Amino acid sequence: MLKKHIIIVAAGDGKRMGNVLPKQFLLLNNKPVLFYTFNSFLFLDDIEFTLVIKKNYIEYWQKLCASFNFNIAHNIVEGGPTRFHSVVNGLRDIPTESLVLIHDAVRPFASQKTITNVCKTALKMGNAIPSVAINDSVREIYGSTNKMVNRNNIRAVQTPQAFHASLIKMAYKQNYDPSFTDEASVLESFGEKINLVDGNIENFKISNSMDLIIAESIISDFSSNKI
Repeated sequence: MLKKHIIIVAAGDGKRMGNVLPKQFLLLNNKPVLFYTFNSFLFLDDIEFTLVIKKNYIEYWQKLCASFNFNIAHNIVEGGPTRFHSVVNGLRDIPTESLVLIHDAVRPFASQKTITNVCKTALKMGNAIPSVAINDSVREIYGSTNKMVNRNNIRAVQTPQAFHASLIKMAYKQNYDPSFTDEASVLESFGEKINLVDGNIENFKISNSMDLIIAESIISDFSSNKI
């Protein structure tokens, strides 16, 4: 069984949230969001964490860990100017013969089933990306016009995205392109087929103040393993 390396990407600055403090550090039920994100993976065997964080927040994170007695062992890597460059930095010291799970710091509710799904499929197929169906109607914009899109053919992509380390490390040797929105897009541009697995609807990305309110409402169920 391959060792699992979990890269948590926490190099965002929280501008969309409108807060001075990046959203990964905001309190959710009196604990930083990042703590819940780490905890989601603790049921796995043979894991190692790498946290990718902006240089100017490393000391703040260390003080936060000390004040909350957060003692989950993890490596700290400095983030880059984009997510792509942050992941490049996070992958640098990951062994080639391992399974890599790359996860958004502000998705604290990835379920055990979702994480297990991506691990099993990636081990077998080389990669696995969690996704969920879209319930809203969707329209695509073409300049000044727009057209309905069949939502049955659309999936919302989540993390953690899992890969054989040798495969994703090779894909990240290519030059950065603005079209790279996640790890799957990087791997796909490298010529690999992307394998979708079922995610969980609670595994949303906290992006605004309303998301925090929603997160507060589900934290007790998630913590008691009902999800």
